[in-house]
Amino acid sequence: MSDTLRDISDTALWVAMFRAAESERPDAIFRDPFARRLAGARGEQIVRAMNRRMSIEWPIVVRTAVTDELVLRCVQQGCATVLNLAAGLDARPWRLSLPAPLRWIDADKPGMVAHKSKAMADVVPACAYEAVGIDLADRDARKHLFERAAQHGPVLVLSEGLLVYLDEDAVAGLADQLFASTAMRWWLFDLASPQLLRMLNRRFEHDLQAAASPMRFAPTEGTAFFARHGWREVQYRSTWLEAMRLRRTPRMAWMWNLLGKLAGERKREQFRRFSGIVLTERGEPN
Repeated sequence: MSDTLRDISDTALWVAMFRAAESERPDAIFRDPFARRLAGARGEQIVRAMNRRMSIEWPIVVRTAVTDELVLRCVQQGCATVLNLAAGLDARPWRLSLPAPLRWIDADKPGMVAHKSKAMADVVPACAYEAVGIDLADRDARKHLFERAAQHGPVLVLSEGLLVYLDEDAVAGLADQLFASTAMRWWLFDLASPQLLRMLNRRFEHDLQAAASPMRFAPTEGTAFFARHGWREVQYRSTWLEAMRLRRTPRMAWMWNLLGKLAGERKREQFRRFSGIVLTERGEPN
């Protein structure tokens, strides 16, 4: 069996293993007791191979913790439905303290949905949970999914780890289609800068080619890209600054912090926006 990514779905196994490793630390910043069972032996194999090429656990752990915080914030503000696009092996409906009436819809490829349903069959979710097998590239199928989610609004749309694999036209189409439904109030996603995208594609060229899934989306204008489609930035959580807050920085973090202090204000802002977790809310298209 190959120790690299076979297709884009394998990234879910990879991410689940990082959640498992964090959860097993005595100072864990979140607990996911289901991550290791979801990742399985294949997830362990992928992580061992990928970590030989680059240490990438810390940004995934930070992204998970910050996304947890922002999901709970939206629930506290009245979110009635969470629509999780390309949900992968996300276990939030089982591991977060969510209100029982909350509706949570996971949407992903049918094979991924079947894998997770089987792995979690003996666990009761904290909220009203459902899973939908779907090809998210199919605009008509998305339309029916969004209509289904909109029946109980307001809706938080979560697309963790998804957008970077789409091209700009696909992200623009998704943004417009979500905005067309007035029940969609928030959209939460992670966002890379063009500099980070180049670095990731260079470091993971072999793995991404094997999976036929190059990373594509990193708009030069950052969150202004989404503002043109009606989604205004509410919070931008810099992955680096959040890593410092959560004490999950990589080796040599002191050097990068020193370089940041020596840089000008413009460079510091670029560094802060190198990678982030973004909460947007519907507004008016710019």
